[in-house]
Amino acid sequence: MPLQNAMPLPPDVRLMNALSVFLGLVFAAMVLALAVAWLMRQSLFNLSAIHVQGDLTHNNAFTLRANVAPKLAGNFLTVDMEHTRAAFEHVPWVRRAVVQREFPNRLKVVLQEHNAVAYWGPEEDVRLVNDFGEVFEVNQGDAQAEGLPLLGGPQGQALRVLQTYQALFPMFKEMGAVLEQLQLSGQGNWHAQLDSGATIELGHGSTQEITARTRRFIATLKQVSARFERNLESADLRYGNGYAIKLRGVTTLDPGDQNDGKKKR
Repeated sequence: MPLQNAMPLPPDVRLMNALSVFLGLVFAAMVLALAVAWLMRQSLFNLSAIHVQGDLTHNNAFTLRANVAPKLAGNFLTVDMEHTRAAFEHVPWVRRAVVQREFPNRLKVVLQEHNAVAYWGPEEDVRLVNDFGEVFEVNQGDAQAEGLPLLGGPQGQALRVLQTYQALFPMFKEMGAVLEQLQLSGQGNWHAQLDSGATIELGHGSTQEITARTRRFIATLKQVSARFERNLESADLRYGNGYAIKLRGVTTLDPGDQNDGKKKR
């Protein structure tokens, strides 16, 4: 004969069974939490070393330890990796840090340092620009890098100024000059200074417009300088159809369009 279906359990019995299962799971979770807490306190996981790799031109083990160690808390299992990364990236000259755990008690850190290509801002500042166009600060004694140009401009414009400098530098080099300073004013005016002390007003415009204007200027400057046998003292390229120059010992402008009694090229 077929078995008859079992009678359903009363509601109070089902409730007690569910409560028992729930309490069992809670107890198991508590035991697991206590076990994890005990494990995390074991000396086996105390951080014993931080292995640093990558760029270490401006930093060493001593400076890194002095800057980072006081900011770390916890052991191998509990240390905040994001906080650790940020601590390394706050060390002077460090641009980026990648932090990894190495079981059971070590950290591995790979550093990328800034590659300084220019000073930024007023000369008394200790800010530099890296090859990504990022402005960073360093200690006063670390900023004495020779041969770097001085760039400047509004906040957030470092990359634009650097790219314009990189476009102009080889153009001036062809005429035997070194572009030492390039400034972008808040009003959008470009101002350059050469190693000879000569100053050049480049006017408004994009990098493409500035380089085109400068190329036209350099193409004829040698002819003008040779004719008067004088070196360049200043130049103004803000004219739409020419430029004005001042040579050391004589003021003249190339013949061309003459407005207001000034000679232009």
